[in-house]
Order: sequence, then structure tokens, then C-alpha cells
Amino acid sequence: MSAFKKYHCLECEHIYDEAKGDPDSGIAPGTRWEDIPEDWVCPICGAPKSFFKLME
Repeated sequence: MSAFKKYHCLECEHIYDEAKGDPDSGIAPGTRWEDIPEDWVCPICGAPKSFFKLME
């Protein structure tokens, strides 16, 4: 499997790191971006998942 990726919120610059997940929101470490529910929101600003972009 490929290396873990990171995605940043275009609203507040929060970074979702697949390796770390978002345990406070019930997203376990190692959870791939495509496996996060569509109704998940940024834990910092509440922006929808669609506001996140892959960090190159």
C-alpha cells in the first residue's frame, strides 16, 4: 500500500494526516482519506470534507 497522505483545509489550514487520523472525531489512525465519511467536518473550523485538498 502506498505511503500515507496529508490533506489541508482550505478554510483554516488544518492538516488531516492519514497516519494520525482524527481520534477525537472517531477516525482511527491509518484511516485513508477515501474511507472517511462524507459528513465528516474539519475539527477546527467545521468546514466540510470537500474543503480539503491533497498536499503535494
